[in-house]
Amino acid sequence: MKKIRLFTDGSCIGNPGPGGWAFILIDENEKIIKSSSEKIIHRSNYSLHTTNNRMEMQAILESLNYVSKNYSDYSIELFSDSNLLIQTLNLGWKRKSNLDLWKEIDEYRKNLSIKYIWVKGHADNEYNNLCDEYAQQESAKAAKLLSKNPQLATQAQEEFTILTSANTLKNTKNQSTLC
Repeated sequence: MKKIRLFTDGSCIGNPGPGGWAFILIDENEKIIKSSSEKIIHRSNYSLHTTNNRMEMQAILESLNYVSKNYSDYSIELFSDSNLLIQTLNLGWKRKSNLDLWKEIDEYRKNLSIKYIWVKGHADNEYNNLCDEYAQQESAKAAKLLSKNPQLATQAQEEFTILTSANTLKNTKNQSTLC
């Protein structure tokens, strides 16, 4: 079976605050997979108001979405510097928040062969560091956008509050049905 490696990372300026996520895809020969334009295949984006953990999760989610469409028959090694996420994925730790993202991640996991590996952040792993750089660039884009439009910042905070409240409500309902 062919193998790919995914490096994922999330970033947030403040927690909560403007955030970014990124992933990098690498083939089994350690060559960065290139598109027809010869650029590194990586994906990244930002959120105007979020948490670091949500961005770490969004990076994993987006990488699995991409892989499921393009490399579903490959064996996957997924690297993250979020020990919490890697332990939750490997050991089945209880999920208390961000249930919307967990639900989507679990859907992708069903059809993919994935090994989850923790890598120390801000250390000597070039791909993790590059991924971190991309995620930080996205956070900076979001912060710049918010600084130019304070009304957008207020709207983003309100949407985040609604989202996190809905996740808390789902978690409360799930706990009450388990008892």
